[in-house]
Amino acid sequence: MPKAKGKTRRHKYSYNLNRKRLYRSARRRAAPRIACSHIRHAWDPSKSVARNLADMGLAVDPNKAVPIPKKLLLFLSCFLFRVAQGMEVESNGVEQGKNIVRKPYVLNEMEYEASLPEKKSNTLSRDLIDYVRYMIQNHGENYKEMARDEKNYYQDTPKQIKRKINVYKNFYPEEYKDFIASLKQEKMDMQ
Repeated sequence: MPKAKGKTRRHKYSYNLNRKRLYRSARRRAAPRIACSHIRHAWDPSKSVARNLADMGLAVDPNKAVPIPKKLLLFLSCFLFRVAQGMEVESNGVEQGKNIVRKPYVLNEMEYEASLPEKKSNTLSRDLIDYVRYMIQNHGENYKEMARDEKNYYQDTPKQIKRKINVYKNFYPEEYKDFIASLKQEKMDMQ
């Protein structure tokens, strides 16, 4: 059988390729970065992906871990009966020596991290906070006056300004209460 036509041709050096970028991307593809720090620290590069995850008590394929019946069942009673049978078979049919979790601390750390309350990561910009405080300080609750104010650079309508103030109230309720209290105190001092 004859050789392919382009195989005998001499390969020329391509000056247009960025060798540094090629090397970096090839290295990334060869050893992908594991985002979860708990899994990354417990990972054993000499083992396969399936073996590593099984040692940590994690599933490689969620469809095999929690099987879904493929056939549509006609009656609800048949469905419940089959699910109950499937659960019995799973609990009895699993071999004890096959799925030994050698690194349970990974799963425990992940569960603990997931149980922690979520932090509010979104905040308002300093400009928006200053804008809202200026408007409240000078105009109180009069949104029409706020819309006509010279500091209303973006020409917000009264409804838009009200919405911005409500967003500020929701993000920083304690700060808003303190600010309103300080405004009332200033009015009392002036009288």
